[in-house]
Amino acid sequence: MAEYSTFGRHVAVDAWGVDYELLNNAEFLQAQLVEAAETCGATVLSVQSKQFEPQGATVLVLLSESHLSIHTYPEKGFAAIDCYTCGATVDPQLAIDYLLSVLKPRKVHAKKLIRGIGELKVEEPELKPFALV
Repeated sequence: MAEYSTFGRHVAVDAWGVDYELLNNAEFLQAQLVEAAETCGATVLSVQSKQFEPQGATVLVLLSESHLSIHTYPEKGFAAIDCYTCGATVDPQLAIDYLLSVLKPRKVHAKKLIRGIGELKVEEPELKPFALV
């Protein structure tokens, strides 16, 4: 039987000052989250999204390595984004950096949790602008 590490990284981001139109389009967000997952090398298992009325969207991407999600409040220019991946090979930070480069928030608050090694460890993630080609 294979031994799997319980190590994982969970990056949570509050993004403020994002364009209303970007946050109010579940279809667009779904495409971006799938692209973000592929960018960080994760394996997409399934995707669910919901467009709310009068506004707002939620997208959940189920990954073989865990999940990537976004919940938006377009009227407040706010998006709650999180990505949790198990193992050391898939870096959730790459998915987050990709999404932030697409959404271009004016302000970002982020934390990274190191999980599965005992006590939860909280770190300040290094947010790097992702170069969109």
